[in-house]
Amino acid sequence: MSTAPENTPVRFGAVPPPDEQARRQAVARQEQLTKPAGSLGRLEELGVWVAGRQGSCPPRPFERARVVIFAGDHGVAEHGVSAYPAEVTGQMVRNFLDGGAAVNALARANGATVRVLDVAVNADTPPAVSGRKIRRGSGAIDREDALTADEARAAVELGKAVADEEIDSGADLLIAGDMGIGNTTPAAVLIAALTGIEPVAVVGRGTGIDDNAWMRKTAAIRDALRRARPVLDDPVALLRTSGGADIAALAGFLAQAAVRRTPVLLDGVVVGAAAMVAEELTPGARQWWLAGHRTAEPGGTLVLEHLDLSPILDLEMRLGEGSGAVTALPVLSAAVRVLAEMATFGEAGVGGPTSAEAIGPDPEDQEL
Repeated sequence: MSTAPENTPVRFGAVPPPDEQARRQAVARQEQLTKPAGSLGRLEELGVWVAGRQGSCPPRPFERARVVIFAGDHGVAEHGVSAYPAEVTGQMVRNFLDGGAAVNALARANGATVRVLDVAVNADTPPAVSGRKIRRGSGAIDREDALTADEARAAVELGKAVADEEIDSGADLLIAGDMGIGNTTPAAVLIAALTGIEPVAVVGRGTGIDDNAWMRKTAAIRDALRRARPVLDDPVALLRTSGGADIAALAGFLAQAAVRRTPVLLDGVVVGAAAMVAEELTPGARQWWLAGHRTAEPGGTLVLEHLDLSPILDLEMRLGEGSGAVTALPVLSAAVRVLAEMATFGEAGVGGPTSAEAIGPDPEDQEL
């Protein structure tokens, strides 16, 4: 188990802004490529986005995209809010390590690598993934805190440290993933708490629950939300009360990636909930994140609206693991290639648009 830090606040550096000069150069380059302005739609916007985050025009193809999955169990799962038993979390950790999960297959197809961490799995997992475990399972948030204060800080610090490790080892794009039976329940609580939405608006079917389980889940979220509201002004306290060690680590990971100027592809509702808390921890962090997809979970759209993000894909996915974000990776890579490798009108000897026709929207004005 991880040793909790001393009773001091979790501290992050300031979030730097993207490179405005590189962004402007990318916008200007898009206008000179051999195509009508705006004809590649969001591919143009995404290429400009990457250029601003890399501080380089043209942008560089991603060479080391890294998926990091934070796994943990949740006590609320014992109260009938999931279609699967809690034991599946530990079993899936082993499946990730064996390369047999959906995210492994998608990562292999798209040139990414996968790392999994046991943050709070309520089972024994291989030492390679459990060496920094915070605890075995998080508390049942409808009736008790998810974590102690020290555990919450330790989990956020763990996520922060993992982001540093990945970036220091060369990752140029991070993809956050989750695994935990019952984890959509604390995610829904965090989303409802931070948006002021009623519980029924954020309750999804998760792993495919029936109507009775949906009603139990709604009641659990309602009760947990009552406990969350008094600590809304303190993001670490909110994670302690209503999140879990895995979600707290995700929040620290996302926040530190932004501080370190490293772009992140967000996945579904659990990662989205952690991102909302990360934005509270480090205001402005969302400038460094892209929404890989729109999850089929109802809370996912609320996350996108809250963070002012527009998804790359909308394929009705709701698996988690980082799977939706990895599926979006080739689209983002294509956007980079277009901006970096297409010829300009001058280079290709192709006639460009007339001055009256060369009018197109500034890609940065479009939501991402």
